[in-house]
Amino acid sequence: MRQILPILAAALCAIAGAATPVPAPVKNRAPLASTPYTLLPLTAVMPEGWLKRQLQIQADGLSGHIEEIWPDLGPNSGWLGGKGESWERGPYYLDGLVPMAYQLEDPVLIARARKWMDWTLNNQRPDGAIGPASNNDWWPRYVMLKALAQYQEASGDPRVIPLMERYFAYQAANLDKQPLKEWAIYRWQDEALTLLWLYNRNGDPKLLDLARKLHDQGYYWPRQFADFPPLYQHKITGKDCTLKTHGVNNSQGLKTAAIWWQFSNDKADLDGLYNQFQVLDKYHLLPSGVHSGDEHYAGLDPSQGTELCSVLETMFSLERIIAATGDAAFADRLEKVAYNPQPGTYSKDMWAHQYDQQPNQVLVSVAKRAWSDNGPDSNLYGLEPNFGCCTANMHQGWPKFIASLWMGTREDGLAAVAYGPSRVTAVVKGGLPVTIVEETGYPFRQDIHLTVNPSKPAAFPLELRIPAWATQASVRVNGKPVAGVKPGTFHKIRRTWKLGDKVDVVFPMQPRLSHWYHNSVAVERGPLVYSLKIGEEWKKVKDRPRVPDWSVAPTTPWNYGLVFDASAPAKSFVAEECPIGDYPFSPDGAPVVLRAKARRIADWQLVNDSAGPLPQSPVHVAGPDESIVLIPYGAAKLRITAFPEVK
Repeated sequence: MRQILPILAAALCAIAGAATPVPAPVKNRAPLASTPYTLLPLTAVMPEGWLKRQLQIQADGLSGHIEEIWPDLGPNSGWLGGKGESWERGPYYLDGLVPMAYQLEDPVLIARARKWMDWTLNNQRPDGAIGPASNNDWWPRYVMLKALAQYQEASGDPRVIPLMERYFAYQAANLDKQPLKEWAIYRWQDEALTLLWLYNRNGDPKLLDLARKLHDQGYYWPRQFADFPPLYQHKITGKDCTLKTHGVNNSQGLKTAAIWWQFSNDKADLDGLYNQFQVLDKYHLLPSGVHSGDEHYAGLDPSQGTELCSVLETMFSLERIIAATGDAAFADRLEKVAYNPQPGTYSKDMWAHQYDQQPNQVLVSVAKRAWSDNGPDSNLYGLEPNFGCCTANMHQGWPKFIASLWMGTREDGLAAVAYGPSRVTAVVKGGLPVTIVEETGYPFRQDIHLTVNPSKPAAFPLELRIPAWATQASVRVNGKPVAGVKPGTFHKIRRTWKLGDKVDVVFPMQPRLSHWYHNSVAVERGPLVYSLKIGEEWKKVKDRPRVPDWSVAPTTPWNYGLVFDASAPAKSFVAEECPIGDYPFSPDGAPVVLRAKARRIADWQLVNDSAGPLPQSPVHVAGPDESIVLIPYGAAKLRITAFPEVK
C-alpha cells in the first residue's frame, strides 16, 4: 500500500497543478507582524485513514442530519430568510458544516452549505448589513464571517470578498452609534481574525482602523490575568457569575493577544498570552487538558465540568495561537484537547453530545450537581441538553483540527503542527506544488510515515513538531537518521525533496503520571489521557425519533485508587494495542488499553450524582490489589481520570 500511495499522490499533485492551481498560503502583509506559521487554505489538508472515518461518523451522525431534526436549523431559520431562530445558531452550524462538507468532498453536504451561503450572499442589504433584519447584534455576524472566509477558500466564490468589504464599511460607519455590547464585547477577537484574512487579500488600510476600533470597544483579555481577582480563583456561582468568568468567553479569549499582536507588533501582547495560560492553568485546569467552566469558572475539582463549546473554542484558539507564536507547547495542548475531551463529550456515533463533561464522570443523569451555573440535565448525552448553543456549535471541532494539522512556514516550507492520517497539498518555495501523504495510527500508535511528492525536485524546509513528552523521538529521511531531534521543538529539515522521499518518525509512547487536585494522579501515554473503563448502561431519558436523550449508569465499580511504583511509574502500566476499528472513541473499540493495579476506596461514594470529594493522596487502603483496565479518555463515556494514589 505504501508503494501505491506515492504514485497516487504524485498524480493528484500533477492534476492539481494542471487543472486547478494550488493556492499558496496567504501570509500577513505589512504593517502586520510576520508570523512563524500560516494556516493553509481550506481543503489543502484532507483527512485519511481513521481520521477520515471519524469525520464520516460526524457526517453520518447529528452534523449531517440536524436540519431534518432541529427546527432552529430547519428551513424557517432566519439565516435562510425565515422567521425562526435568527441569532447565533445558523452561523455556528455553518462554521463547522462548510469545512466538513469540503473535506469529505460530499456533494450533498456541499450543496447544503451553499444553500445557506447563497442566502447571505444574495441578501446583503443596501447599507451593507448582512444576516436576518430582525437581529441587530454584531456577535453572530462575527461567526458568519468566519464561515464565509472558509467557504471562499474552498469554493473560490467571487461574491464573498465584495460582500465583506461592503459589510465592514457598514460596520465602521455604525460602530460609534451602535457600539459593541454583551457577547460582542468579549468576543471581538473572532471578527479581528476575519479582518486579518481580508486585509491580507485586499490591503485596505481601513480594515486596520476598524480592528483598532474593535479593540478599543472590546474586552482585552490579558489584562484580566495581569492581576487576577481573588474571586476568580475559585468556583464562580450565583450572583458572582459574569461574562468575564464565562467558560466559552474565556476559551475564545485565549487567542486575543495572539491576534492583536499581529496588528500591534508589540511583544508585550505575547507576554500577556503566556501569563493568561499560566493563571488559568493554576486555578482552573483539569486533567483532560481544558479549563473548567460548567458555565463559569469552576476550579480544579475533577467532578466539575467543561462545556462542549469551551472545548471547541479552546481548540480553535490554540490553532490560531500556534500560527502566531510557532510554540510547540501550544501544539501539544491542541492534540491533548482534540484527542481527549473533544471525543469524550460525544456518543461514539456522534448522534448525541453533552453540554458538560467531567474528568471524573461516574454517572450521567438528571440531577442537581455542583455546577457553577448549569441545569440538572447538563451531562446527559442528547440533542440539546441544558442549552442549544453546543448543538449548533459542535460541528467545527474535527474539521478545523484537520485543517490545522499542517501549516505553511515563514520560509515557504511546510510544518507538521499536529499529527493524524492526512494528505496536504500546498505551494512551497519557488511556487512549486507539493503533496505530502501522512500514514499513521497516531495518537494510538507511535509511528508516522510521510511520503513527499513535489511536482519536480524542490528545495524547501519541512518542520516536524517533536512533542515534549517524546523524549526518545527519532526521525529518518530515506532510512538515514536525522541528528539534533529535541523534544518540545519544531525540528527543521532542509533539503531538496524528490518524488517519493520518505520521512519516518517514531515517538515512543511510555506511560507517565501527572499530578492534579488533592495530589491525585492521571495516567498519560503519548497525547492521550487514560481513564478507568467503567461498565455502561445507557437508558433513554427522553425518547424522540432518531435523537433521544440518554442517561448512563455504571455497571462496575468506579471508586478506585491507583497502585504504582512512583520511582518507575511506566513499569506499573502495561499497554496493549488493539485494532483501530470503526469507532475508536468507544469503550469496546479503544485501539489501545493500559492494564494497571488498583484498590477500592470504600468510603469514596456518590454525592449529588457525581463522584464525591476526591480523597487527599496518598490514601492508605487495606485489601487486595485488583487488576483494572484504562482506556483513552475520549473512548470512556463514564470515567475516573484523576485517581487517588494508594500507599
